[in-house]
Amino acid sequence: MTGIRPQVGLACTAEVREQYIDDADLERLEKFADFHWQEFEEETSWDAAPEASDEVRKKFVKFTAGLDALVVCHGSPRVDEAVLASSVRLKLVGELEGDRFAQRIDVEAAIDRGVRAVDTTHGSSYPVSEWALGMMLIGLRSAGAHFRRLAAGELWGTPDQRNSAPEFAHNEELTGKTVGLIGAGYIGRRLIELLKPFDVKILAHDPYIPSELASSLGFTLTSLDKVLSEPDVVVCLAPLTPRTRGMLGKREVSRFKPGAVFVNVSRGPIVDSEALIERLEAGDITACLDVFDPEPIPVDSRIRELPNVFLSPHIAGTTQRSRTRFFEEMVNELERHFSGHETLHNLTAQTLANRRGE
Repeated sequence: MTGIRPQVGLACTAEVREQYIDDADLERLEKFADFHWQEFEEETSWDAAPEASDEVRKKFVKFTAGLDALVVCHGSPRVDEAVLASSVRLKLVGELEGDRFAQRIDVEAAIDRGVRAVDTTHGSSYPVSEWALGMMLIGLRSAGAHFRRLAAGELWGTPDQRNSAPEFAHNEELTGKTVGLIGAGYIGRRLIELLKPFDVKILAHDPYIPSELASSLGFTLTSLDKVLSEPDVVVCLAPLTPRTRGMLGKREVSRFKPGAVFVNVSRGPIVDSEALIERLEAGDITACLDVFDPEPIPVDSRIRELPNVFLSPHIAGTTQRSRTRFFEEMVNELERHFSGHETLHNLTAQTLANRRGE
């Protein structure tokens, strides 16, 4: 690092400042940079960039003018061409959460000006992968069906039931099974690490990752059809893009082999809900779903009544620890950047193309 201390700013709501910034990580940052925070309250949306008034934009430009790095999160105005043009020292812009489609950062404009854009939203990959593993185990043991019986006040688990009830017949170990991953991004790679002790065979479908990654992590890249039809457990980890919306329709859902467990911890609209319900009503597969389309799951949806289904209300990535991890990862990136190293989690033109389904 140079003798001049970098100036790092954070633009976000007061809630983000309170809940996402751990004192220990802020202390790490302040060892090599001066930290500045400015509160903003612009409306946040997954689907559209924030639109700020002229007054707020002037306030934002004034805040960013002397910064070497800018971190944004919920509440921040958009980092657009005008902001970048007025912030001549700015060399890095980072998003803590929610910018998987670059709504708060004009990535193309940043690239044109030689400003690096990074995204640490993958901090939630840790809890999502953990819950994916948990749901895999739940599905293989028919735990959802057993819980329904017990919660309903039934006498459940008699010797006769253990010998004859179908819920007890489907009681499998994960060890030695074949697992299929739809998507091998941050969540998938973390899940692969968690699966190592189970000695599973892993098949993955992801058109955006290099074959070298499969070789280094020990899994097989293959077609979507094989990932659906061959494994004992299929886990959906793909992001929702124009290309993946409705990707698993009636034909794809029909490809699950009898006895398979389907886990979805990504996004509900990737799967045709009616097609999945119809397959589940046939009774030959099990599903463990953290996401559904629509959400919240309607109280009259047939999915709620099926014994071979375990449901959770989109909780996989919303742990308290994941929130502070976003900033922890950002401090790591800032330290790499100001030490003259390469950052790991860059937003690039290829990243945007992938996320747009191009």
